[in-house]
Amino acid sequence: MPISAVDCVQPAIQHTREQLFRPFHWGQWSRLALVGILAAEFRSGGCSFNPSAFIPNPREKRVDEFLPPGFPHIDPAHLAQFLALIGVALLLAAVLLLLFIYISSVFRFILFDSVLRRKCSIGEGWRRWRRTGQRFFFWQLVFQLVAVVLLLVVVGIPALLLFSSGALSAPQQHIGPFLGALFLFLFLILVFALVAGSVQTLAKDFLVPIMALEDLDFADGWSRLFALIRQEPGRYLVYLLMKFVLSIAAAIVFGILAIIPALLIVVPAVLAVVAGKAAGLGWTVTTISLTVIFGSLLFVILIYVIALVNVPATVFFPAYSIYFFASRYTALDALLHPAPPAAAPESPVVPESPPPELPPLPPSPEPIG
Repeated sequence: MPISAVDCVQPAIQHTREQLFRPFHWGQWSRLALVGILAAEFRSGGCSFNPSAFIPNPREKRVDEFLPPGFPHIDPAHLAQFLALIGVALLLAAVLLLLFIYISSVFRFILFDSVLRRKCSIGEGWRRWRRTGQRFFFWQLVFQLVAVVLLLVVVGIPALLLFSSGALSAPQQHIGPFLGALFLFLFLILVFALVAGSVQTLAKDFLVPIMALEDLDFADGWSRLFALIRQEPGRYLVYLLMKFVLSIAAAIVFGILAIIPALLIVVPAVLAVVAGKAAGLGWTVTTISLTVIFGSLLFVILIYVIALVNVPATVFFPAYSIYFFASRYTALDALLHPAPPAAAPESPVVPESPPPELPPLPPSPEPIG
């Protein structure tokens, strides 16, 4: 019988406890941390968003004012080369983003398999799930493209209303249309975020098992998933709400736990910068290059350390989706709860036959005389 989203919490916790702590294996823990990063299953807090950084200051500033004191001056004659370098950097960033999406698509199946089998093997998982991960990669590209188009529509509708009403040229005289367009923009952004997040959650939690177990492409996988969702849409809606609440709780808990290891990495880096500045080091090509290299290295170490702290969450959330979906998807339930091996048939008991009777002894001879 299908179980509810609330009832899946306890089995998922028990599954996480047994996989990570009974017994504890550092090798598996470290591999799961890497899989969690590459599968984009990262739920720790610590990432901040500062809206004021995007609000321009009314006072105009020269470009030089944004640079640190002693930063090398950019000759206007070399501005074209500088812009070309920026273009190359953006192109490289786009290539790296596509590469990460491809890697995360394969590692999404590796994470699913690692939690289901309670054994993490990166090399074996890559060889096993690379072809299926390529199909999921194509889905991710389609999803990202559609999301960008919809986002442009969401942003474009309020902008078109503002432009047609003249509120952009004189906002003080059109305060009503301006506020209306602002509320419409916020509402559309909220709807867009909810829809996009729900689709992405359904894909990671339910489309991946279907594609993995039935060897389907993403179109046939979505068709199979929609057929299952239509049977009980309310249960899946409750699941999405529970997943949202649990994700917030995990971000708070593991964000707090990640503060100490993060400080152990960030504080020495800050002290090194302060010490260099006190020693009279300025911003030169050499110091900038070293800062970028060591800063990138420390950032990678910081991400991995936080991922180590997040390993219980990395295992719990896939386990939570597996237990919820297994009670509705027979192929997954057969792997999660395998049938006990059939007992060998007992051989029939053959009654022991009585020992054969010995032949009678010959008569003793008569005495002579």
